[in-house]
Amino acid sequence: MREVVFVRALNEALTEEMQRDENVFIVGEEGRGVFGVTRGLLKKFGPKRTRPTPISEAAFTGLGVGAAMAGLRPVIEIMYLDFVTCCWDQIANQAAKLRYMSGGQLRMPLVIRGQQGNLTREAAQHSQQIEGWCAQIPGLKVVMPAMVEDAKGLLKSAIRDDNPVVFVEHRGLYGKKGPMPRGEYTTPLGVAKVQREGTDITVVATAVNVHRALAVAEKLADEISVEVVDPRTLVPLDTETILASVHKTGRLLVVHDAPVRLGFGAEVVRIVTEEAFDALVAAPRVLGGANLPMPFSAPLEDVCIPNEDDVERTVRQMMEG
Repeated sequence: MREVVFVRALNEALTEEMQRDENVFIVGEEGRGVFGVTRGLLKKFGPKRTRPTPISEAAFTGLGVGAAMAGLRPVIEIMYLDFVTCCWDQIANQAAKLRYMSGGQLRMPLVIRGQQGNLTREAAQHSQQIEGWCAQIPGLKVVMPAMVEDAKGLLKSAIRDDNPVVFVEHRGLYGKKGPMPRGEYTTPLGVAKVQREGTDITVVATAVNVHRALAVAEKLADEISVEVVDPRTLVPLDTETILASVHKTGRLLVVHDAPVRLGFGAEVVRIVTEEAFDALVAAPRVLGGANLPMPFSAPLEDVCIPNEDDVERTVRQMMEG
């Protein structure tokens, strides 16, 4: 193992897949490496395979859909994932549907990746959490890594998949260091990981909230045994791992930055109450973001998403209730 920064893990995944398969190419707004994910790839692979574009999401996403239909493996870069709104028809009506509508005659090996997240003070149009929007669309896979090791392994698997994958990166993790295996490897889609075992309460968390949950679990270790489950892939969702954890602990808390209303947490609670209701000893809860546009003001933004204190307080409340 070696210590690597999250953004470097993503860069290595892209580099290795472009070296492995000449059909893989990058097109989009971050082609010159603004956030560091694609840094150096334009120089290494040239403008034919790393194509920076104007701010034209509908155009280059449509290009990617057509290229995937033709047998290439495009990686579409939307610099801020908020702006999937500008190419939603290409994603939801074209990429997600064409394999089904062609009776399997067409493949759609397309990755749509980019960053989202809070605490960078970029206000309502650049701070949204869009994973729930995409997870509702049949035909799309949705990946959301939290750990450095998974950032690389999951991106490589997404690029090799023959279906459209929305790859969600939390920009708050870009500078995060973590262990990563040397050499080439992949991480399978649709397999959750128990990041910390426990017996009293299950916390299912996504992206940066996995780290918040782990910090709380460590802080409470002498009082409450917290199990932290990282779904890693929202679609397909590894329900077996989540249900097994709830059967063991009897309690469920889901933590994500997206608004609670109709969010990913609501889906996890639905599954657990339908399939593991008898195992529950307390009502499941979702801890998420506020149902409002994200403020630009730093103090206001801070109270709109969960932090470690919120997670700890909710865990304690659930254990007392």
